[in-house]
Amino acid sequence: MDASFFHQPTLELARNLIGKNIVHEHGRGLIVGKIVETEAYMGPEDRAAHSFGNRRTKRTEVMFGGPGLIYTYQMHTHTLINVVAGMEGIPNAILIRAVEPVEGLALMKEFRNDLPMKQWTNGPGKLTKAMGITMEYYGKHWTEKPLYIAEGSEVSFISTGPRIGIENSGEAVHYPYRFWETDNPFVSKMR
Repeated sequence: MDASFFHQPTLELARNLIGKNIVHEHGRGLIVGKIVETEAYMGPEDRAAHSFGNRRTKRTEVMFGGPGLIYTYQMHTHTLINVVAGMEGIPNAILIRAVEPVEGLALMKEFRNDLPMKQWTNGPGKLTKAMGITMEYYGKHWTEKPLYIAEGSEVSFISTGPRIGIENSGEAVHYPYRFWETDNPFVSKMR
């Protein structure tokens, strides 16, 4: 994708990422996953966002840098990966929640310890493990190899609803900022 793709309103970008491919030119081979689920976090006014109230920390600093940057962070033992969205200085981000395996299936299977395919990438920590994505990509841009977003396939139906796992965020728990390919078996949770 050209860098200009990332210059669109955050909620539109979150929806438009559905169907695009994450490509990782891993040292052991090419790994590709089609994005099937995203969640938008709307920065200063969104109680569920890491940058709520313009909170600026070492972890969130990249979110202030402009659209198309990669924001990785650790949660428990998992690396989670985001697309920074919004204009520079507006710390919005889009969590990639799930991808559908497309290429590099043998590597994905190995990285996910021979689990059934449906469980390789149906969650934000699972997909990074399956695709060999680590914290080293923090602050890089989604247009730069070896980890980038590329054109994918057209998605016929996209569903919208509340985000997952943000129970302690007041009214933000109800915001319809989650997007997913309707009926795709690799979506993390169906509601």
